[in-house]
Amino acid sequence: IVLSPMLGMVLGIMLMITVSWICSNTTPQRVDRWFRRLQLVSAGLYSLGHGGNDAQKTMGIIWMLLIASGHLGAKDNLPLWVVIACYGAIAMGTLFGGWRIVKTMGQKITKLKPVDGFCAETGGAITLFLATGMGVPVSTTHTITGSIVGVGSVRRVSAVRWGVAGTIVWAWILTIPCSAFIAAVAWFIGERYL
Repeated sequence: IVLSPMLGMVLGIMLMITVSWICSNTTPQRVDRWFRRLQLVSAGLYSLGHGGNDAQKTMGIIWMLLIASGHLGAKDNLPLWVVIACYGAIAMGTLFGGWRIVKTMGQKITKLKPVDGFCAETGGAITLFLATGMGVPVSTTHTITGSIVGVGSVRRVSAVRWGVAGTIVWAWILTIPCSAFIAAVAWFIGERYL
């Protein structure tokens, strides 16, 4: 969870530098036109990485609950309805609520052009594919944040709104202990009163 934003940032920086070098003799209008199209590909790849990593985490939790409740044995396969429900939930969440995250990431951390978006999404997608391939659960939001900060910092360090990025990092830091506290309270109430 700590390494994915850093890897996303490094890949975002490397891709941005590589693309800048490749397109150094191309007009800005032509670069913009090409990367508007290529950004559809990178967004698709990032979405695939998002579903592959986040949906699998949810499937794992549901699978463990089905085994713990006795509905499945430890050697049983994951039911198809769990797979479809998890991928469907991720897709619906992205469809109906993803625009808020895109707005925060694409406008508030740093202003992204199509070429920037392509590099950030591709860097994030590569990070997610690597993590999923190794069986490591990571946060897609952490990953894309690192990629966007990396892409923005290539232009100039002041292009990144570090206050917004810092607020996001503090939210990440507080999420784990707050979640643990809420789980402990729920467990205590369940053990004591149920």
